[in-house]
Amino acid sequence: MDKEKQIQEVLNRGVENIYPSRQELEKILRSGKKLKLYCGYDPTATRLHIGNAITLRKLAQFQKLGHKVIMLIGDFTGMIGDPTDKTEARKKMTRDQVLKNSKNYQSQAAKILDFKGSNPAKILYNSDWNDKLTFIDLIELASNFTVGQMLVRDMFQERIKKDKPIYLHEFLYPLAQAYDSVAMNVDLEVGGNDQTFNMLCGRDLIKAVKDKEKFVLTLKLLVDPAGKKMGKSEGNVVWLDDEPNEMFGKVMSWPDEAIAPAMELATDISTEEIEETEKKIKEGKLNPRDAKARLARELVKIHHGAKQADQAEKEFNQVFKDKAKPTEMPVYRAKKEKMKLVDLLIEIKLSPSKSEARRLIEQGGVKIDDEVVKDWQEEITLKNRMTIQVGKRKFIKIEK
Repeated sequence: MDKEKQIQEVLNRGVENIYPSRQELEKILRSGKKLKLYCGYDPTATRLHIGNAITLRKLAQFQKLGHKVIMLIGDFTGMIGDPTDKTEARKKMTRDQVLKNSKNYQSQAAKILDFKGSNPAKILYNSDWNDKLTFIDLIELASNFTVGQMLVRDMFQERIKKDKPIYLHEFLYPLAQAYDSVAMNVDLEVGGNDQTFNMLCGRDLIKAVKDKEKFVLTLKLLVDPAGKKMGKSEGNVVWLDDEPNEMFGKVMSWPDEAIAPAMELATDISTEEIEETEKKIKEGKLNPRDAKARLARELVKIHHGAKQADQAEKEFNQVFKDKAKPTEMPVYRAKKEKMKLVDLLIEIKLSPSKSEARRLIEQGGVKIDDEVVKDWQEEITLKNRMTIQVGKRKFIKIEK
């Protein structure tokens, strides 16, 4: 891809807004000046997800143009908890929790960003500078914002209406994120459009403290038909380290409305192909299932490789089209002769808790050797080559 096409991709693909303007950022990109830019990732989970991949891909586009990219781990801000879109205060996390959660972020992000090469991406932690701030520093930084600026946020207005508390540390979250821009002296910040307020606070603060312009580039979010962000909170998340078969199956369960946006935001499928796909689906010339399979195959290819993508599609078709079992299943080597079904599901890691296992069983979501079992208290005799199935995609084979 030539430089002109790369610049247009950076400015347009998946982009919702650019502050102060698209034209000013385009002028900088054409000038040859190398920008320092970042996106922040609060470690609220042990794994990165497809929403994180969207911002990582935008960073990678800048990196390919020679700009200096930072993947910022919010180990300090993560302990505060971003109040964005939250109707109640987040549960605060400890330093140990956030560091443990972010332990494997680099290896997951390395499928998208280049951490080696001639222009390696950097990983930084915002505790490196926030831990060093004194109380007088905090007061001085806070003097650049007003309570009114914070109170206008939708989630705070919603809490006021419902007489729910707004805690002072939540007010300080945008300030802490804003200070990241000052501490790293960046030229640009990238993030989802739900982070617009926080990112613009950083733009205001670096202007006040350093008299420097900072660009903000916001990206569209991958949302469901109701407009809710697809991710951890909504329970339809695709993790970047999901096994290939699991990733493929999850994407195939997405609503049809997510096909084109996900192609644009999370893959390298050309704009022309995406538009043609949308047109053919609308005209009834393309089955949405086939378009979704194209998307699923591409996502597995990005994160696991072409061979794994082909195999995942083959397995999916075998299980769902041909109604057969997967050719390969995880194996559980039985240590006991008998177990209660609810305990067995937890033991073989097909359920995270007894309550969830009971719910799955009572709703008919559990099969043993193709037979539905609905008694959660039933004691199961474990036999060699017995298969346990939960839902449509999860299988375990018992070996003794």
